[in-house]
Amino acid sequence: MKHIQIKGLDKPVSQLIMGSDFFRLDNPEEVSSILEHYLSIGGNTIDTAFIYCGGESEQAIGKWLDENGNREVMNIFTKGAHHDANGPRVNREAIHSDLLTSLERLRTEYVDLYALHRDDPSVPVGAIVEALNEQVEAGRIRTFGASNWTHQRLQEAADYAERNGLIGFSFSSPNLSLAKANEPFWPGCVSADSDALEWYAATQLPLLSWSAQARGFFSGRFTPENRENADLVRVFYSDANWTRLRRAEQLAQEKGVSAIQIALAYVLNQPFPTGALIGPRSEAEMKSCYVGAQLKLTAGELAWLDLAEATV
Repeated sequence: MKHIQIKGLDKPVSQLIMGSDFFRLDNPEEVSSILEHYLSIGGNTIDTAFIYCGGESEQAIGKWLDENGNREVMNIFTKGAHHDANGPRVNREAIHSDLLTSLERLRTEYVDLYALHRDDPSVPVGAIVEALNEQVEAGRIRTFGASNWTHQRLQEAADYAERNGLIGFSFSSPNLSLAKANEPFWPGCVSADSDALEWYAATQLPLLSWSAQARGFFSGRFTPENRENADLVRVFYSDANWTRLRRAEQLAQEKGVSAIQIALAYVLNQPFPTGALIGPRSEAEMKSCYVGAQLKLTAGELAWLDLAEATV
């Protein structure tokens, strides 16, 4: 398993990051089995969030860590300050409250990576950076980043931190996939476009992508005629994405792998540090992710897959 280094962490982060939005307290056998498979391929980072499964995701992870003594082996990546029924809540009070609850659920004194689940552009970025620095100083988080922030806001935060001698964002977690989103999958979500990719390449800020495999778009289960999955149709069905799929299938055949493994490799071979949040539910799916993560793609292959070149 390849790893990337994120500023502020002692342990490197495995490029494949285990998603846990299906972890619950009533499926401990599945949670344990999946995490054992994940450990077996060299993974060391679990993604969760304050809101996942009403808090049960964090609780299930905390229980597993406690029972197996794996806390120091794993990087825990959780998110907070998501909006609620009353609207955005990206502020010092929500960050503090959500984090304390997450720590209790996870049965740990700190999390390795902490991210704001959404942005609220109406809040001055300086107040947010200062609130997160307070949590680092208190020892509750090792490093922090942003999920679903535009690269413009990330740059604004970096500038503020530098001007004021503070720690800035050490990573970002938007969507990045070979299939380009027509619109956000959920309100407030951000996908990295071509301008963003140029910014990440210039800054080398690590990007940890959610839905890196476009929610199964490259699995072979979907065709332009199959419109049963309304969300996939809404977000990923486009002529350009069907062309990307055909090219992924062609390259996969040449390399003796599958199109969905090529799609994963596309994310993990960018010219800046990247990781991919994955959600396998079986040993076979875990091994498939592992194979995809080992693939090497050239700059020419990346450009061709993304329709920037007519030929490889």
